Amino acid sequence: MGDASRTFRLVVNKPVSTVDISGVYLITDQGSNLTDRVFQALRGGVSVLQYRAKGKERGDCLVEGLELKRLCSSYGVAFIVNDDVRLAKELDADGVHLGQDDGSIAAARLLLGDDKLIGKSTHNLEEALSAEKDGADYIGFGAMYPTESKVVSHMPGTAGLASLRKKIKIPVVAIGGITTANACRVIDAGADALAVISSVLSSPRPDIVAAELALLFNRVRPFPRGAVLSLAGSDSGGGAGVQADTKTITLLGSYAATVLTALTAQNTKGVSSIHGLPPSFVIDQLDTVLSDIPIDVIKTGMLHTPAIIAAVAEYLRERKVMIPLVIDPVMVAKGGAALLEREAVNVFCDQLLPQAYLLTPNIPEAERLLGRSIKNEKEMEQAARDLHALGAANVLVKGGHLSGRQSTDILFDGNQCHAFSSERYFTSNTHGTGCSYASATAAFLAQGEPLIQAIEKAKNFISAAIRLAKPLGKGHSPINHYLASMELLQTR
Repeated sequence: MGDASRTFRLVVNKPVSTVDISGVYLITDQGSNLTDRVFQALRGGVSVLQYRAKGKERGDCLVEGLELKRLCSSYGVAFIVNDDVRLAKELDADGVHLGQDDGSIAAARLLLGDDKLIGKSTHNLEEALSAEKDGADYIGFGAMYPTESKVVSHMPGTAGLASLRKKIKIPVVAIGGITTANACRVIDAGADALAVISSVLSSPRPDIVAAELALLFNRVRPFPRGAVLSLAGSDSGGGAGVQADTKTITLLGSYAATVLTALTAQNTKGVSSIHGLPPSFVIDQLDTVLSDIPIDVIKTGMLHTPAIIAAVAEYLRERKVMIPLVIDPVMVAKGGAALLEREAVNVFCDQLLPQAYLLTPNIPEAERLLGRSIKNEKEMEQAARDLHALGAANVLVKGGHLSGRQSTDILFDGNQCHAFSSERYFTSNTHGTGCSYASATAAFLAQGEPLIQAIEKAKNFISAAIRLAKPLGKGHSPINHYLASMELLQTR
């Protein structure tokens, strides 16, 4: 995507292609079950697929290539063939990507026609300018970092990319060793697309990694940056629920949309009554918003009934392209009222939890989900691991209910645990803490922050919101969204 102010003339003296070379540019590997893994990656948000068929029989390439092309067509994704112009012609691919020794752009154009995309691998400014002059629609540029897929002889890195970006007008696809851990630096240097192989296709969840990479491109967009949909209950007192989510998301710089699941008669002293909405109306709201507004992250809160949970889970599971889901498993209000029906827990664990990109239970919620007590940080770590085993891609167990001078939250990302600590504030002004923490994390994810950085920023926000809260009402006062956001934005 790159800088929104850039415009690209894809090819000199030919019609402008409608295919957008931006976002996650996936190159296939030689592993088994390729079609299944590519399907998952497409569902996560891949923008371009490059089919690399080296070492395979021609007939196998045609069969596999046609299946991959069909998948790409169903997702509206460009299908590019690596190196082999004739195979690209036989498959009627959207284009071909040429290495430095794989023939000329002019010859490929002559065989494929003016309406096809032609990319060229480059390693320095001279090669890039030559490819642009010869009529390439885009260039591959790298390597950014060392890679296991091939021996790297040229590694201009992000410094070379930033220098080249100022002089090249066509899209630049950065390649070489790119992962979710270093992708931000590559995007910030000016890449329009990230070419990836093993970081996506070797993952047990190609959809999750593709979605993470796709979200990172939002970091170069203007504010309000990214859009978050809050799917939760209404708090008439304004301290929690959809109201807290909307305040948080908006004040932190993203666009907030909402879907209501239930209405509560509520103030700082507690919940006096709850009116659950029909599941069909919840889905109608959800479908109406998603059919029009490009939502980057969905954050769920109070879901209330098994029927609503089942309906939402089914709807999201059947979506063609997944939207990263931050799930705050709201079960009990600050005043003690049950916000999730008892029989809903099993439905939640079976149907919705496995779709979570990030699950954010506090200790009582984690205890209820796992059916055991959690007394210290070591048990929090194990709880996060066990909830991950139930299907959540990432789990953040919040330690606010423990004692001690520090309040520590534990994230398990599928590989290791990360701790996020802040000073503990002994106050009753904590209404809306869980809702706001989760929606802040969702907002930062939607703005293109990697998960750990998004949680760090959200932790700073929620800590400030508790510290700056003022007494309001006669019960648990709400946190201070406004002053916390102002404090955080001053350090941005």
